[in-house]
Amino acid sequence: MAVYINQPTLAANFLAPVRTSYDVTGSSIDGGRNGVGEGQTIEMSGGGIVTAVYEDCKIKDPEHYEYVNWLGARLNGGFRFINVPIITDWFGPFPKIGRLPTPIVSSIPHSDGSLFSDTSGYSQATVYGKVLEDAALNAGILKIRLYGANRDIRWSEWFSIYHNGGKGWRAYRNWDVLEKSDAGSEEDGGAMRTFKDYTLALAPPLREAVTVGTRVEFARPMFVAKFKSEFTLPSVVEAFFVTQQTIQFVEAF
Repeated sequence: MAVYINQPTLAANFLAPVRTSYDVTGSSIDGGRNGVGEGQTIEMSGGGIVTAVYEDCKIKDPEHYEYVNWLGARLNGGFRFINVPIITDWFGPFPKIGRLPTPIVSSIPHSDGSLFSDTSGYSQATVYGKVLEDAALNAGILKIRLYGANRDIRWSEWFSIYHNGGKGWRAYRNWDVLEKSDAGSEEDGGAMRTFKDYTLALAPPLREAVTVGTRVEFARPMFVAKFKSEFTLPSVVEAFFVTQQTIQFVEAF
């Protein structure tokens, strides 16, 4: 069995894509045609593959060329993997500083108020969750407790879970909210935090069983990916040394 843990993570901000798109494809199979020619779809348990496209990444500095060259060397052929972030910063359930959603707070100092020697501090997600009930492989329903959100889970949210049994980072989104609790508060991580509990219907279903207390990430969720079939990433140099390249990913299995 392939093991997908401990993969490097794609430098999403560094690549600065003009547009990104994410999808779940292959969630059903065709069950044939009925008497009026309409297709009858059949649910494929465990099915659905997460895909991502980073369009028109800005390749302009020597470091960009080096990085893209490394991506091609590592991922061409589709047998090595990388963690790909899903950029939900703008529409996730994150609190706002000014008018900007803030999925991650950075420059958090040590307890004495000092920063690291390079003037950087710790970073922390503003919104995160944890699993409330054990769920099996291929489960389509997940119960979670969500901390720090500035709004309810209404329609659908992307999130990810790190499966340390072998599947590594896997991304999910809910297609329905089956149950929702009233708001509460409890101590978590040494501080009092507000929360709500949710029962969510998932697509795709769980890639690996999860246990109570497993952390659920909403800030830059990600999944283990490889290049799409027949896609390769060449090293391209254009006049004036400004190149835009599109990179296609598909969930690794």
